[in-house]
Amino acid sequence: MRRFLATLSVAATVGLMADAATAQEVTLTLQHFQGPKAPSHTKMLAPWAADIEKASGGRIKVELFPAMALGGKPPELMKQVRDGVIDLGWSLLGYTPGMFPRTEVFELPGVHLGSAKETTLAIAELYDLIKDDFKDVHPIIIHSHGGNAIHLTDVAVRTPADLEGLRIRTPSRTGGWVLQALGAEPVGMPLPELPQALSKGVVDGALVPFEVVRPLKLQDLTKYGVEGPEGQRFGTSIFMLAMNKQRYAELPDDLKKVIDDHSLSAVAEEIGQLWDDHEQEGKELRRQTGEIIVLSQEQLDAFDAKMSSVNDQWIDEATSKGLDGAGLYEAARAAVAAQHAR
Repeated sequence: MRRFLATLSVAATVGLMADAATAQEVTLTLQHFQGPKAPSHTKMLAPWAADIEKASGGRIKVELFPAMALGGKPPELMKQVRDGVIDLGWSLLGYTPGMFPRTEVFELPGVHLGSAKETTLAIAELYDLIKDDFKDVHPIIIHSHGGNAIHLTDVAVRTPADLEGLRIRTPSRTGGWVLQALGAEPVGMPLPELPQALSKGVVDGALVPFEVVRPLKLQDLTKYGVEGPEGQRFGTSIFMLAMNKQRYAELPDDLKKVIDDHSLSAVAEEIGQLWDDHEQEGKELRRQTGEIIVLSQEQLDAFDAKMSSVNDQWIDEATSKGLDGAGLYEAARAAVAAQHAR
């Protein structure tokens, strides 16, 4: 009898241990560079965290730290994720040039057509072509914003010649190539530094989407926003919410599934639409305090003729690194165009 009871006790203990493992609770830190009132925080990252907590039955808790509250600078975010300084981080891929060489193709003006949803869905569709970029981090969400419009303090730009000599903030190296091709002088800086740079005249404008008008108060710092017909832009920026690979690997399988069910293609359409909606809100505010210059197709063609060199430059560089530059470019352009045609 004692031996039987002892066997039951061991079995019960093992069962309890298994239940405890299954019921493991996890707290994840998520840091990003924008403020707590920015749409990226209030309408994407905070709701995503809430969805994860709900879907896990409260077993996963995500603690959000906007405005780099845990320390470091925006360009360090992806390295913080890689090194395990934080569990999750959201940032522009352009802040760490060279770290994601394949995914960068979606930033190009010959690829992005002005819709975050279209480009985000195209990224999800072509994930297998770019997955080797993510050997050091575990991607959760990869998305575009609405695309880079040209915002200016006091110059109404309608031709490339109007940009000559102007100092324009760029979010990435591909954005810098675009500005150079158009005759402007690119100035690299993280987005949070832009308002001060505009107010002090350090830059004459910026490549940014309209959705940042409100959080950065660009309606008070600039007069003009420039885009092409039907919302076409001068390239875009690609963002990623990434997770530390080891932290993800340590999760129980059922919690991995919760994360997976809220990652990549599972959320691409929703996230893309969210950023297109943000863009419309920003454009409305821009119209209240300034002007949106919508280029005619003929005017945009003059810009495109100069920006085509950027695509050639990217293909040549990617090819020199052993990538199929032309293949990546054509695949990305075709995927976005197909989404645009739907």
